[in-house]
Amino acid sequence: MSSTSFVREREHDDGVLERDSKRPKINDSQAAPTDVDDEAEIEIVEETPYILPPSHSLLGVPPPTVIEGRAINFLETDVGISEYVGRGVSKIEGIIKQRFTDFLVNEVDLDGNVIHLKSLAMPESSKKNPAERANAAPTSSTSEPADTKPEVKMPKEPWPESFNAELAPYLSEAAISQLKEMFLQGPEPPRVPDSGWGGRTGKGSTEGVSSSAEEISSAEPESNDRGKRGRGRGRDRGRGGRGGGRGGGLAREDHRKIVSEPIGSKETRTAFHQIIRELFGGKLDSETDTSAPATDEGSRIVVKWSRRGVGRGGRERRDGGGGSERAPRGTFPPYIHFTLQKTNRDTQDALSHLSRMLKVNVKDLSVAGTKDKRGVTVQRVSLKRNNKTVEDVWNLANAVTNGRKSAEEAVKERGERGVRIADFNYRKASLELGLLKGNAFVITLRSVQVDSMETLDKALNIVKNTGFINYYGMQRFGTASVPTHAIGLALLQSNWQKAASLILQPRHGEHPDVETARNAWLVDNDLDKALSLMPRRVVAERCLLESYKKQKGDTRNAMGALSTIPRNLRLMYVHAYQSYVWNAIVSERVRMHGAEKPVVGDLVFEVDPDAQREEDGEALTDNENEDATGHLALSNRARKKLARKPWSPPQVKTLTEEDLNKYTILDVIMPLPGTDVAYPGGQLGDRYREFLKIDGLDPDNFVRKQKDYTLSGSYRKILHRPTAMTWSVMRYTDPDVPLAQADEDKLLGFDPPVIDEQGKFMALQINLTLGTASYATMALREITKTETSSHYQTGLTNAAEDQKYRGVADGDIEIDQRTAVVGDAEDAEMETV
Repeated sequence: MSSTSFVREREHDDGVLERDSKRPKINDSQAAPTDVDDEAEIEIVEETPYILPPSHSLLGVPPPTVIEGRAINFLETDVGISEYVGRGVSKIEGIIKQRFTDFLVNEVDLDGNVIHLKSLAMPESSKKNPAERANAAPTSSTSEPADTKPEVKMPKEPWPESFNAELAPYLSEAAISQLKEMFLQGPEPPRVPDSGWGGRTGKGSTEGVSSSAEEISSAEPESNDRGKRGRGRGRDRGRGGRGGGRGGGLAREDHRKIVSEPIGSKETRTAFHQIIRELFGGKLDSETDTSAPATDEGSRIVVKWSRRGVGRGGRERRDGGGGSERAPRGTFPPYIHFTLQKTNRDTQDALSHLSRMLKVNVKDLSVAGTKDKRGVTVQRVSLKRNNKTVEDVWNLANAVTNGRKSAEEAVKERGERGVRIADFNYRKASLELGLLKGNAFVITLRSVQVDSMETLDKALNIVKNTGFINYYGMQRFGTASVPTHAIGLALLQSNWQKAASLILQPRHGEHPDVETARNAWLVDNDLDKALSLMPRRVVAERCLLESYKKQKGDTRNAMGALSTIPRNLRLMYVHAYQSYVWNAIVSERVRMHGAEKPVVGDLVFEVDPDAQREEDGEALTDNENEDATGHLALSNRARKKLARKPWSPPQVKTLTEEDLNKYTILDVIMPLPGTDVAYPGGQLGDRYREFLKIDGLDPDNFVRKQKDYTLSGSYRKILHRPTAMTWSVMRYTDPDVPLAQADEDKLLGFDPPVIDEQGKFMALQINLTLGTASYATMALREITKTETSSHYQTGLTNAAEDQKYRGVADGDIEIDQRTAVVGDAEDAEMETV
């Protein structure tokens, strides 16, 4: 039974941005521009199911208007985003992401290096035997081809006098003497004679410390022969089975090490690690001493032999330590890393495209973090190469292998479908989510209107010096008519049928192929037709339909059908609900207490996890060899060290009156709902629990029978301050003229920025670097005090004055004949790529 009613179009707030503490005031300035008169009566079809969480009623805003035949347009306030740090600063009008190059993102790796495309040319694998290369740099992650990597030139003497001088700032004379003795003994510890077989030495072995390079080299050929005789009988074994034979037994455990005095300065410790690498070419390892806790004086550094195949006195073993020599292709490290630039594609879509081009499983590709769809983003990707070389990957990715392009054409044209890969390296380990420090952004706001330059500088300096509210941005919740957090709540409620129904529900304005496929199932109940029409990129929907097909059209096992959706995609829905609750409670906290200082009841870390990770990871990065670009990388060995440390929830404390002068607002954290988290004290904690209870969840029990949906809670700082931020004002007339340049275009010489000092319109270009999981759009929101939802920004673009001047720079059109192009923000192509 349906009914109709008449309501006004929902409006949004503006002005001085003052709001009642219980119910925000709403007016018309931030409603997306529309052809519908604000005073017009609009017919609403109320039979459309209410899909937002029940806790939406606690946000103090009316639900979105449901208009027949139109998309449901969600605003920031619908996902808990409502407050500002600089509430007294005037609004700055500006358009975000008008062109793809108006939003450039470059990943920042763990060493603080900003990732850029550097060369589009075909890479070349080393012509040198890869096994020899691996021995020449045993600890390296081998990023560049070996013959381009600077070789570590060991001195002719095993221990020249210069070593003593280089080590003197870090070690005592006694420690240097012990280090020299250990180095000259070689990687194998001296044998300890006894009355049994353990004390017997092989025929060609030498006892004690070798005194010269000649003596060392004389023993090498026999060692190599023994290795060859041991082929096929086990790794590092000699001729005869388990014990080896004639001196070829298993390597003895080496307890030798040199320990420095405590070193208080991190810079000094880093320099010490670097000296050990440079002097000994990776043959010795240095790492922070974890056998005893660090003191106020600092941490001690341990130096010991690397266990990666070097001979006595630092000489390299030519047999690879195991005897047999594998084919060159098989001896390259198992992963290839490369840099990916993508334009107007989300990360998973770009990886799926690459997997098809490279003829690999998409699971063989991994990244350190996902990037925005709408913009041009650059990041590192790792590929489990499965015997492919860097040349193979380059040829496949550039369509050279199948003959569609020549190698010359590949370096003169943009990458196919907005995807370009370059800068290939061999590496020992794959990338994993979280192995990055943040992202560097170059963001251009167009059609900027502000009452004065003082207002502009004030708004920008607030973000630079104080920060912005660390909200989860609108892209976290999707741009379609069914927000991802609504699906996430259904999954947490174990309401499987509702979750599946929401995923399959029609979305206004989506691609016609997807719309037709949905209708084939939802209207015609034709499962085969729906599957044949549904594009493969629409992953979740296809998984559900394929599961229903296996069940012969039976849809009762919705939980089983949902389980066929890739785990990371299912968790995306659940994490979106966590983000929604976090946003809402942080807004409550800022409304109650402002965003200037901590208050009693706030939560802070007792030990900041970021600082702890930096200390824990110092030795794990510093004792890894650099690659040819000077970068350090966590190897599998380093990751195993990290993995040995059992996970424990971070320790937090609730602030009392006595604690307030010890912390700043930048220290205050807010939990994401889940297990092992503490809720803030007082009224805010009560409000947090109220949000969860009204959504049918137990605040103290997030354990589920289906382990994938057991939420492990975490914490997030309520404010984030950029690590770096600069800005500049420029002028332009034609909105189609680029004001920033993507990496690929720089290398190709395409579309350089064109700044017109006499231009009719103002643009603001902001360079800022943010930590992981922070949203640049939320920084822009703080600056402009403008709604960031995609439909609203599309409306601003279409209504902007500069749209009348599109193409003027090329002389293609008459100004008064040009009209704005209206389109959906998710699908509109604002730039040709």
